[in-house]
Amino acid sequence: MQTISKASSAMVSLSCSRGRSGLCVWPGMRQLCFRKGLLYGFMQLMSVPLKSLRGAASRSLGVSQFCSVSKISASLQIELVPCLRDNYAYLLHDVDTGTVGVVDPSEAVPVIDALSKKNRNLTYILNTHHHHDHTGGNAELKARYGAKVIGSGIDRDRIPGIDIVLNDGDKWMFAGHEVHVMETPGHTKGHISFYFPGSGSIFTGDTLFSLSCGKLFEGTPDQMKSSLTKIMSLPDNTEVYFGHEYTLSNSKFALSIEPDNEALQSYAAHVAHLRSKGIPTVPTTLLLEKACNPFLRTSSTEIRQSLNISASASEAEALGVIRHAKDTF
Repeated sequence: MQTISKASSAMVSLSCSRGRSGLCVWPGMRQLCFRKGLLYGFMQLMSVPLKSLRGAASRSLGVSQFCSVSKISASLQIELVPCLRDNYAYLLHDVDTGTVGVVDPSEAVPVIDALSKKNRNLTYILNTHHHHDHTGGNAELKARYGAKVIGSGIDRDRIPGIDIVLNDGDKWMFAGHEVHVMETPGHTKGHISFYFPGSGSIFTGDTLFSLSCGKLFEGTPDQMKSSLTKIMSLPDNTEVYFGHEYTLSNSKFALSIEPDNEALQSYAAHVAHLRSKGIPTVPTTLLLEKACNPFLRTSSTEIRQSLNISASASEAEALGVIRHAKDTF
């Protein structure tokens, strides 16, 4: 298990500073300085400061080089739990009430170990979709802790142990945190994402990855394009917690079809640096993905020329071509 408060962010790594109130406050990204040899030409992309999850004002400070990101909320904590070969589950802990949830537990044992280390119970299991590598731990965790399983109404017959059915537009409360349910089909027909507006965080499962999107097993390019557009309508500084550590391989594909994208070049170098040290690339931000992710850049002239996509093709058609190219890369 890795705690997000000690993991590197997808773009930069920061130190947490505490203001007079005792709440955690965050530096403005534009003031960061990076180690020599790593050229980051798009600091402005990350100019919106991270905020404590209770909305305390942030203040800026300079950081001279890479360090581990320290993201600690005064109310909601997010912990990364690696599962299987490359899956990520996420433990959500509300400090005020002790409520704990897990998003997409691929398997039970790593989640149980993480909970046991801090002597915590499990209240909720949140599933973005029905695939076994996101629900494989449901039954054992539910039996052990009596946790309630939450999932999409479309997948009510495919999610093991489901108790609470949610649909697009529903608002659900995790302790004191409002959760917006977003229908995001494409990878599967019943895929949903969980958006926590108070924390500026979204759990996208296999719909949106850093530098990619999910394979279209049950959906169409039009559906995936619509889902990604919906996610992209959220604030640019929204942090994205995705389901798999694919970012390094995704960066190689992205560079192959948009090699002149300087923002992508810089981010790909950073990703390679992180992965060489075994550091996760989660979370990413929507602003970063808009600048680098080819599936969000379907109107890019360079991408279209690289893949012989007609200038008159729709963005959904372009996404379909990009997805096919990625599948065969």
